[in-house]
Amino acid sequence: MSELDVGEIRSGQGPGSLNSTTCPYLPVSANRQEFSTSTPWNQSVLRKQYKFLPSSQYSNGILTFTLENMEVVNIGTRRSQLAIAQVDSIVKHLQTFAPGPEYRSQVVSTMADENQVKSFQDFNAKSIWTEELEKLLIEKKLDVIVHCLKESCILGIICEREDPRDVVVMKTNSPHKKLQSLPAGAIVGTSSVRRKAQIMRHYPHLICEDVRGNLNTRLRKLDAEDSSYDCLILAAAGLKRIDLGYRITQYLGPEDGMLYAPGQGALALEVREGDEKTLKLLSSLSHQTTTLACSAEKSLLKTLEGGCSAPVGVHTDWEGDVLVLHSTVTSLDGKQMVEMSMKHEVTTISEAESLGKDLADRMISQGANTILEEIRAGLR
Repeated sequence: MSELDVGEIRSGQGPGSLNSTTCPYLPVSANRQEFSTSTPWNQSVLRKQYKFLPSSQYSNGILTFTLENMEVVNIGTRRSQLAIAQVDSIVKHLQTFAPGPEYRSQVVSTMADENQVKSFQDFNAKSIWTEELEKLLIEKKLDVIVHCLKESCILGIICEREDPRDVVVMKTNSPHKKLQSLPAGAIVGTSSVRRKAQIMRHYPHLICEDVRGNLNTRLRKLDAEDSSYDCLILAAAGLKRIDLGYRITQYLGPEDGMLYAPGQGALALEVREGDEKTLKLLSSLSHQTTTLACSAEKSLLKTLEGGCSAPVGVHTDWEGDVLVLHSTVTSLDGKQMVEMSMKHEVTTISEAESLGKDLADRMISQGANTILEEIRAGLR
């Protein structure tokens, strides 16, 4: 909430027009500016703000008002270019479909942002991207967290999914376009445990090396003259969200042996437990089929007790109301893999979660948990 704001709107010369504002105490985001109801944008602004005039008085052409409860919603995100672009898109949507509150974006450095050297699998945490943000949420310093659903180990409001697939980005001027065409010994840049395991399984002639940093940093490392990388494997969604989709040379799928991370391509909006007011504000961003598919994927991951860095791959498809869930668990050396699919009619989150749990239980019975336990033991 902002401090108490007091001001007045003076009526203009024409009937029904309001052409000037004078406010001795303004909220941080406000500026002195001319308003006229003959301008559609200003009509919209004034209409949205009337709900925040609990105390007003009209006399001699002057509307005097008190803004006692101007609501501020603090939205937190990581400090990468992609994360900031994502939160900006959320704020623009909310300003259009949930007008009234002042939406402020807050940028926070996370554990993985601060350490750009350590391999993801060496972090002893399930939420290396979100832990600091979630702490601020609990402390009520943030109201909402925006992050990629694959980086979160909980579910909240889930937005419409961008393309969830992994993609190949070749070095500039490379004669190659696909993983299958790379020669033995070619170096693939990725810090994802899941991607490394799948590469080791299906492309053992290739070598995986860590590559850290935001998307632009990784692309610079790939294209540098002295670069050792032949290509990168990245998420299609991230590239598209910052207008770098033109760098994609191959989309990867089950036919290539490459399944994406649970929740990949979807944005999650996390709020404090019991904060129904904020949830209602965010409701226009919720996307049903994305929510159902991701609920199944995350339920599978939870049942397998895998963190967001576990080598668990998924792929979902819809056949009408039937959700087809395909998943793999792969050992780090690629020598062991459990791969299974299951489908069921899904119209509710409960049904989606049941599908994910049932498939995970079946995979555990075939040895998936043994693979994951060996990986966890190696990290202790």
